[in-house]
Amino acid sequence: MRNATLCGFARVSCVKSVFHIFATIFLAFCALILFGGAMLAEAQDSKPAPPPTAPSPGKALIYIYRVSRFVGSATHDHLYINGTYLAYLHNGEYAWMEVAPGTAVVTGLPEMYYGGIIQSTGAALNDARKKENERIRFDAEAGKTYYLKWTSGTMATGIKVTPQDPGVGAKEMSKLHPASPVEQPDKKKEEGK
Repeated sequence: MRNATLCGFARVSCVKSVFHIFATIFLAFCALILFGGAMLAEAQDSKPAPPPTAPSPGKALIYIYRVSRFVGSATHDHLYINGTYLAYLHNGEYAWMEVAPGTAVVTGLPEMYYGGIIQSTGAALNDARKKENERIRFDAEAGKTYYLKWTSGTMATGIKVTPQDPGVGAKEMSKLHPASPVEQPDKKKEEGK
């Protein structure tokens, strides 16, 4: 024989429990929306300054950019211009630097994401021979802007920085975003590997 009072109590308790679960989920969702909106507003307020459109008087302006591609996407370079650290380029990013007229040397210290077994093996081989490599050398003229395109093959092979026509370079770069600032890798540690 069932007790009608206990059955009614169990149903009320079950309904309250379901209500509390949905209320908790709803409140968590609202908090996430509010927090995410605040983070988005903060990110929009801290937009980086737009890149310069022309070099300063007596300087040359060098842009290095990387279009988004699947091939070579796990490969990255810590880039230097004339020994000064410039950036760590990811897919779809660009960086720039003004230099004095004369020889401009772009070098890179390759790095690779570790993923599956094949990527890890390729990255380990690259780490074993890791050193700063010259990517391009050219004579920079005062008042000129240079667009250099960074590309790579699979597993950090065939990394190239090639000059582009200013019209083509500016058009390709307009679809990209500036590289995030990162700390310069410790060259002495890297050379000791």
